[in-house]
Amino acid sequence: MAIKSVAVIHGPNLNLLGEREPEHYGSTTLEGINSQIEAEALKLNIAIETFQSNSEAEILHKIHSIKVDFIIINPAAFTHTSVSIRDALAAINIPFIEVHLSNVFARESFRKESFFSDIAVGVISGFGAEGYLAALRYAAQQK
Repeated sequence: MAIKSVAVIHGPNLNLLGEREPEHYGSTTLEGINSQIEAEALKLNIAIETFQSNSEAEILHKIHSIKVDFIIINPAAFTHTSVSIRDALAAINIPFIEVHLSNVFARESFRKESFFSDIAVGVISGFGAEGYLAALRYAAQQK
């Protein structure tokens, strides 16, 4: 079965993109990133759904109720803290790619540890908004 639908989940503080630490996260807003994702999904003929929350509980509810073929997730700060989001992703058995705007390996040591990477299809880190688009293109090629 070809990938027909993808959900993009943005974690905490990503609603502040464009104003928050542009040296790490760039100057593109979350709305701008979502627009790029939506345009790429249209080209790839993939239904796209985007979601952002600063709440771990809301992200868990989203994952529990999601009905898509593939997930792209930027867990943001939850990358290093959330066993519950990891467990939810493992439980639903939907393949996912972990995306980070900044190169987490060039930053503080605690950012190098992810609770998600070992169960993800792959990890994209350090390419800014392009990382989401690369993940979407990869998902589109999956059967």
